Amino acid sequence: MPRAALLLIVVSLSALVAAAPAGGQSEGSLRDKIGSSKQQERTLAGAAAQLGQLERKIGREVQVLEGRLGEAQSELDAANARLASTQVKLDEARARVTRLRKRLAEVRSKLSGLLRERYMGGSPDYVTVVLHADGFPQLLETLQFVRRVERADTQLLDLVRAARSDADHERTVLFNLTKRRDREADAARTRRDALASITQGLRDRQALVARAHAARVAALSRARNGRKRAEKELKRLLAVRARAASIAGPGGPWAIPWPIVQCESGGQNLPPNYAGASGYYQFMVATWKGLGGSTPQAYQASKAEQDRLAARLWNGGAGRGNWVCASLVDG
Repeated sequence: MPRAALLLIVVSLSALVAAAPAGGQSEGSLRDKIGSSKQQERTLAGAAAQLGQLERKIGREVQVLEGRLGEAQSELDAANARLASTQVKLDEARARVTRLRKRLAEVRSKLSGLLRERYMGGSPDYVTVVLHADGFPQLLETLQFVRRVERADTQLLDLVRAARSDADHERTVLFNLTKRRDREADAARTRRDALASITQGLRDRQALVARAHAARVAALSRARNGRKRAEKELKRLLAVRARAASIAGPGGPWAIPWPIVQCESGGQNLPPNYAGASGYYQFMVATWKGLGGSTPQAYQASKAEQDRLAARLWNGGAGRGNWVCASLVDG
């Protein structure tokens, strides 16, 4: 082979090597990777959107429950305040009961003394008072004294009864009030605790959804970045291939990219090889006849006819699979 032809083969093979992407990825693998990444992006974007909507919905529910929790806490605070007020009233009632009991004890002591005096001295009657009176003025004074004693007795008895009734009433009011305040506080506390439990559960769920959302977004970002790198690499590969394919090569023009011609025949009108391929484009006998070649084998026809039939077989690149070297050029 002439040295110039050998140099052209080396240059063409160098262009083919340069057209291979970094990492040994072919155009097909890059396209598969891009397609897979796009599908993954669509899936992740849909999942991230759904999780975002769910996160926002849970956030609104948490806000509503937090408002209700605040109201329940206010009710509990008010109930506790009322309970504290009741405690103050309880203390006051106890003080009143203590005073009433003291007063009752004093009244009972006075009444006991009066009864003892009367028992020891005997009860004066009106006949005795009249017989022993030294005149009318003394009689009036004595009768008035007796009436005052009787009224005092009645007042003492009324006071004792009133004191006892007041003490009983205070105890009843105090018991009912304390019971009612305890019920209100317990009910408010139960509602507050239930709302707090529900709210905390929603907060935990919101945090879980937020983490899942962040993970989907991060995965989406990684998939998008990987797809962009693959697209950039594919673009570079196609550009290199386009430059390599644009090499005219000696003996042109050629019906298919020169690097393929260079790889197949080196631009020479070769006779049949061991497999039966011949000519500039290494047509197999069956392929050549199927295309309507005018000679038994391709190398026997003119270059113009070989160009015309090769262009038909190439079909704008759709028939590149008919040449083994096309896979080398495709990378």
